[in-house]
Amino acid sequence: MGSLQTSPNPAAAVPDGIVSTAPGPDEDGPRATLLAVNVGMPQDVPWEGRTVRTGVWKYPVDGPRTARRLNIDGDGQGDTEGHGGEQRAVMVYQLDSYRHWQQHLGRDDLTYGQFGENLTVDGMSDDEVCVGDRYRIGDAEFEVTQPRVTCYRVAMRLGVPELPALLVSHHRPGFYLRVIREGDIRAGDRIVRTRSGPNGLTVAEADALLYLPDRDVDRLRAATRIPALSPGWQGSFRDLVSAAEGGAPTESDEPAWTGFRSLRVADVVTESDLVASIRLVAPDGAPLPAARAGQYLTVRVPDAGDPAPVRSYSLSSVPGEASYRISVKHEPHGAVSGYLTGGLRPGTVVEAAAPRGDFVLGGGTDPVLLVSAGIGVTPVLAMLHACAAHHPDREVWWIHAARGPREHALAEEAHAVLARLPHGHEHVFWSQATDEERHRGHAEPGHVTAEKLAALGIPVRADAYVCGPAAFMTDLEHGLTVIGLEPSRIHTELFGARSAVTPGVVVQTTRPPHQPPGPAGTGPLVTFARAGISTRFRDGVPSVLELADACDVPTRWSCRTGVCHTCTTPLLSGDVTYGPRPLEPPADGQTLICCARPATDIVLDL
Repeated sequence: MGSLQTSPNPAAAVPDGIVSTAPGPDEDGPRATLLAVNVGMPQDVPWEGRTVRTGVWKYPVDGPRTARRLNIDGDGQGDTEGHGGEQRAVMVYQLDSYRHWQQHLGRDDLTYGQFGENLTVDGMSDDEVCVGDRYRIGDAEFEVTQPRVTCYRVAMRLGVPELPALLVSHHRPGFYLRVIREGDIRAGDRIVRTRSGPNGLTVAEADALLYLPDRDVDRLRAATRIPALSPGWQGSFRDLVSAAEGGAPTESDEPAWTGFRSLRVADVVTESDLVASIRLVAPDGAPLPAARAGQYLTVRVPDAGDPAPVRSYSLSSVPGEASYRISVKHEPHGAVSGYLTGGLRPGTVVEAAAPRGDFVLGGGTDPVLLVSAGIGVTPVLAMLHACAAHHPDREVWWIHAARGPREHALAEEAHAVLARLPHGHEHVFWSQATDEERHRGHAEPGHVTAEKLAALGIPVRADAYVCGPAAFMTDLEHGLTVIGLEPSRIHTELFGARSAVTPGVVVQTTRPPHQPPGPAGTGPLVTFARAGISTRFRDGVPSVLELADACDVPTRWSCRTGVCHTCTTPLLSGDVTYGPRPLEPPADGQTLICCARPATDIVLDL
């Protein structure tokens, strides 16, 4: 019993021996029945030139299976970041939804387990079941924790790329269960609701609150008060409440101007052997819009190549000044950084997008920990200036790592600002300096480690801002957590391309970003600013995400159909069209690259 009947009579589509009845005297709500228990272990599946590790291929099994805290016996998940775990131990999907998709997709080949569910049920519709409801099935008891995560892998299983968006727009996501009491379950078991969840938040409503526009803020608040709701969804709803109430600005806030505008180079100052600071002003002398401490500026340099290369650099200037300052490190074989640090002259005109970024100094009175390595000093230096200007009594810890004095840019400026702070602490580490150099520079030997941080006595209630190479930030995040800082208080900023988020894709050898293989495109010019790649869009490429993948530009995505907004990327200039259209449009100045195509030349902060 796994295949679905296709009779036009809905009652006839219910498998033999299963009937819908009114609730019995010991039941709460309509009776439901378990039609199938489906399991499947993770396997490697080829998909669009990649290999995906997934457990979405699940099939019905005969006889009893034990539902345990993390899984049903014989079942597994390929991507435990997005699936599985105690809050998502068991996935449920309904017979009524199978019938719906049979008709909508024109399919007569659907079988139980094909939507990746562990339990195929008759009843328990998404618009009736509520988060926090508890159900007894066989010997086990379960609690509803969240709707299905939007994921491309169910689309892989059915061969319908747009399916993640359809599950949300048709209000038929299915849902996850937590195992409250372990026990055996089998097809044919009755499903009895034993407790109703608080606030009456149905699965369909919860799904719409996260993924669809026009949210009811009161219902969002109610959702955050449901203990059974999984922590990830709790956090997402709290963020949405904060945004609706005018919380802290984020990267999605509207930029100060659209596209690129001309800025004039006022000054170029050598800061170290490899770093130069560039002061930018408006050509007419008018003050530039204020930037927040920690934000970055994306510049396009017409004199440095054709097409004009685009790069992003953190602002190192005092927030609120009438001009902007970026501090640029000359990278080996870096044509653009070489021009900016060695060939740029005062009076040169460059183009810049408005300051952006959510790696910004937060408010409050708790201590601030500013940690950097190398050129990562630039955004935290702006934060240091902001502390001195607006919160001079706040306790500030300044920790910087460099090879030695010749590589330590902006050291005197940082030291002078710290000297004005009554509660400032300065610790500098030089890993390749001589003892005499360290003595003159009041620096400590070696690298910044968790042990050294612990020895400094950093207050665990501090808000930490960390910037530097990827390995440095990974080590520091772990080290700060070990000494007692809450992960939510640790903020990081990575120079260059952001790390990729490609759920389930088996890690393969990575290549630096490059031009896409094959003949050159003839469409609009697409520039990936962080990757330093500009290439023409090619006919037949379905989306900007697919082009980025072809260029090995690190990307972040999950649903690939415009639902989850994981792929949200700042659109620095140009216009895009969508296909399919996202269920909720991105904020101004942003785009969803998974379903976007360039309508004009575009520049992406990617």
